[in-house]
Amino acid sequence: MVISFTRFPILSKTLQDPGPSIAHLIFSRSENTMCGIVGAVSSRNIVPILIEGLKRLEYRGYDSCGVAVHQDGALRRARSTSRVAELEANTRIDGVASGTGIAHTRWATHGAPAVHNAHPHFSAGAHVDAMATGFGSLDGDEPAPPVARIGLVHNGIIENHDELRHELRSRGYVFASQTDTEVIAHLIHSLYAGDLLEAVQQALPRLRGAYAIAVFARDEPQRVVGARHGSPLVLGVGEGEHFLASDAMALAGVTDQIVYLEEGDVVDLQLGKMWVTAADAQGRYRPVQRPVRTVTAHSGAAELGPYRHYMQKEIFEQPRALADTLEGVEGISPELFGDGAHRVFSQVDRVLILACGTSFYSGSTARFWLEQLAGIPTTVEVASEYRYRTSVPDPRTLVVTISQSGETADTLAALKHARSLGMEQTLTICNVATSAMVRECKLAYITRAGVEIGVASTKAFTTQLAALYLLTLALAQVRGRLSDADEAAHLKALRHLPVALQSVLALEPQVIAWSEDFARKENALFLGRGLHYPIALEGALKLKEISYIHAEAYPAGELKHGPLALVTEHMPVVTIAPNDALIEKLESNMQEVRARGGQLYVFADADSRIASDIGVHVIRMPEHYGLLSPILHVVPLQLLAYHTACARGTDVDKPRNLAKSVTVE
Repeated sequence: MVISFTRFPILSKTLQDPGPSIAHLIFSRSENTMCGIVGAVSSRNIVPILIEGLKRLEYRGYDSCGVAVHQDGALRRARSTSRVAELEANTRIDGVASGTGIAHTRWATHGAPAVHNAHPHFSAGAHVDAMATGFGSLDGDEPAPPVARIGLVHNGIIENHDELRHELRSRGYVFASQTDTEVIAHLIHSLYAGDLLEAVQQALPRLRGAYAIAVFARDEPQRVVGARHGSPLVLGVGEGEHFLASDAMALAGVTDQIVYLEEGDVVDLQLGKMWVTAADAQGRYRPVQRPVRTVTAHSGAAELGPYRHYMQKEIFEQPRALADTLEGVEGISPELFGDGAHRVFSQVDRVLILACGTSFYSGSTARFWLEQLAGIPTTVEVASEYRYRTSVPDPRTLVVTISQSGETADTLAALKHARSLGMEQTLTICNVATSAMVRECKLAYITRAGVEIGVASTKAFTTQLAALYLLTLALAQVRGRLSDADEAAHLKALRHLPVALQSVLALEPQVIAWSEDFARKENALFLGRGLHYPIALEGALKLKEISYIHAEAYPAGELKHGPLALVTEHMPVVTIAPNDALIEKLESNMQEVRARGGQLYVFADADSRIASDIGVHVIRMPEHYGLLSPILHVVPLQLLAYHTACARGTDVDKPRNLAKSVTVE
């Protein structure tokens, strides 16, 4: 479907490309946006919708939340540094009801987690002290006065906020918070002359950085304006009502008609009508068309079912996620990655992988595959570092980005930097088909991990590995290194992965027994060799993310070059020990640990000679899985981190200081 974006007529639709209908292909989530936005214009009370939307975005992580509405001719708001449930209770007690409003969950960047820094932010104009007039919560402490003229919520970071703050202060604006967001509210107010859309369009060129915003004005009830630049924002289309959200999941159960706004879009929502504008080459905003996609999303995707936490649920969803990701792969072909992939693959002789966090570790694993099977030199770069160093570009490089959400700011910036250096052959491995990353790259493989709510990524990682293995095979085929017999063998192994993973998940009771020991520790080492060193890194990351135990990973051969000094009887050493060509070397490294009294916790293949002994604890994997072994070996490491965190009583799904989606630097 398509919206006919004219200035004032009622919304009209014409049937066109309905786009993907699988929820996990089009849910936009961030590895990490940090905040969540929900907004609405309707003839019904939208406060319950705003609150429910915030609840659906809680998985991202946040330290404050708030809602603002147009009620009784004034802008009113409620804010809290507690959970959304408390915010909901406050709005009910105070009888907050309106057809127009905005809401937000904040992960602190500028300013501490405090009510005065929480969104929404208001502007009442120059020479008005917003703190003194009591803008703020509806809990009785801060009655919202009628003088507030502009209300705004914002995801992202405004890099020139200090410059704008200085300018606005010189014009009499008083700031009630330490946030960069309040700068935008005052800037829009300073430009406001009765038309909110025009004020926003005039303000945006003054902003440097990344943002998604939703803003409304006291003098224009039943109107909300949104804009996106470097941070995701979607539009929900209803019957005579419209919605904004940073994630389509926030609108599940409200509307299944979603418009994924593009970079630079400004959307104007009014009762029964709406339009999108974008700036042309001269900076003039003109109406544009954006497709409406039917999202067959179900709120059940966010339900725990029999599981204790979302992370546990998502660990056990991995067999299905892998099966879905590999569905329809009947043979190896470059065209799995998009039209024209064969031409692109035949023109490259190097691979550059750009990624952050867990995605970086999946890329690091893929480097072994790409060089061994495809014979193509591969470099893996931390995206947040890549564009800040001098590198040697090669136009015959395939630039591969990996991002669960497709909106990771550092990875997007690194991609644009690589392209600016003349490397135009680009491909992304991504879980969101409508994301900025997919739009920016020539080629893509969309994983089907589904909604991942736990901050610590699990099924996104294993599906990324499956997609990267397919990429390896496709490049090997183009380079004449994949025979028909090899292709058949690799496909057979891939198709067996879901069954093999089920067997690995059956090891959970043994892992729980180990977790009781780990819960009493404050430090841990993880060891791996070759293909499994990145898996050791991922295992250490999971443990530190959710249990707060300091964990480090090393190539096992590096023990004697420093880390061995840390090994005592109080230091658990997790060892990934597949029965591969490096097993004898690894066994020697394990002896180095035992000689220093270290406690070994070994994940060994069923056919290895490693046996349990005093100080050596062994869990046997069901089978040796060759080059695909990393996909199996990472799962018990996920379980170990999860159950250790449970034993320590931490907030598994929302670890402190972390957010699910990071769309800011």
